[in-house]
Amino acid sequence: MVVDKVAQRRELKIASIVEAAWGLARERGIQLVSLHALAKEVGMRQPSLYAYFDSKNALYDAMFAHGNRELVARLSSLDLPDDPRAALKAFMQAFAAFAVEDPARNSLLFRRVIPGFEPSAESYAVAVDALSRAGAVMNAAGITDPGDVDCLVAMVAGLIEAQLSNEPGGTRWTQHLDRMVDLLADDAHERTSR
Repeated sequence: MVVDKVAQRRELKIASIVEAAWGLARERGIQLVSLHALAKEVGMRQPSLYAYFDSKNALYDAMFAHGNRELVARLSSLDLPDDPRAALKAFMQAFAAFAVEDPARNSLLFRRVIPGFEPSAESYAVAVDALSRAGAVMNAAGITDPGDVDCLVAMVAGLIEAQLSNEPGGTRWTQHLDRMVDLLADDAHERTSR
């Protein structure tokens, strides 16, 4: 019982450190999160952080897993329409909204901005869960060819990147998501029905 309480306190402390790290990432950018500033933010000395994270990359790994768990939770809560194309649009809209609402999280989860950082197998498994959900919705809508899947992923990522780069907080680019899904899905359907 005592061991469980100690483990629970440790998990709560780790969660609070990760949350503080996200706060710093939002203020300064994900690349500029420093262990010194983080230690100060959570009220401890920098060497004490090593009791929770043995390196800065270990902190990034915890943040990567945390962000992907948030994504999976968001995607799991969707009540998708029965129509496969409408479901694909709703899924991609939810994904895009998640991606643009937090540029720091977007940088860590969907771009390679931290030199030398590779997520652990455990953390990456959470990302794979999110990706497999996307794949299932794409497949149900008839997007099954690997090239078509790649094009859809690149198209959505491009709209997200254009939105974040040119009009953060707006919808100039992401408002075209449904139209782009239709274009790609129509093209995929036409090519497979020949």
